[in-house]
Amino acid sequence: MMNRIIAYLEELIPNPVIELNYSKDYELLLAVMLSAQATDKMVNAATSILFTKYPSLEALRDADIEDIMDIIRPVGTFKRKALYLKKIVTELLDKYEGVVPNDRNRLEKLPGIGRKSANVVLSVLYNEPYIAVDTHVSRVSVRLGLANSNDDVLTIEKKLTKIIPKEKTKDMHLRLVLFGRYYCLARNPKCQNCKLYDICKTKEKERFK
Repeated sequence: MMNRIIAYLEELIPNPVIELNYSKDYELLLAVMLSAQATDKMVNAATSILFTKYPSLEALRDADIEDIMDIIRPVGTFKRKALYLKKIVTELLDKYEGVVPNDRNRLEKLPGIGRKSANVVLSVLYNEPYIAVDTHVSRVSVRLGLANSNDDVLTIEKKLTKIIPKEKTKDMHLRLVLFGRYYCLARNPKCQNCKLYDICKTKEKERFK
């Protein structure tokens, strides 16, 4: 079944890319941190201003935190995220010579960076075979029978890692996110034309019989 799911998602989303905008490695790290409880669209709007006004780690480190708060206000919990941002850029400069570490433990020690965020960064920047389980990945996994509805995110991550070929993990992570975001929606999923309709376990599909 997994091969069928992979084949369909490859057909549906042939060139998956993360929808957070960034031009430098640290910009992705910061954007991922800012994306907690916020949409990519909201984060991109904020970072387009932030990274233009402060185009380097040094500039961000020295920026007035009140100004950072004002810029990132639309993404929510902006006071805490502004503090995280300042601490992250300072640690990158002081501990890692401005380079985002390719190391889970080091990433997860950065303020505001948990396992899911670390997985995104490691997958996108370093092509590491990690799955970041967000609400989209979790929903799709349960609907397609790849996980149980009572599984926590770590359990789902382990299950997906076990059944997705290592060389396909990075792209499949993005495809699962995009599939959940644009096709297998939480409400009113687009079941009519889905080629996985017959294996889907959601009750929503009953509407299309």
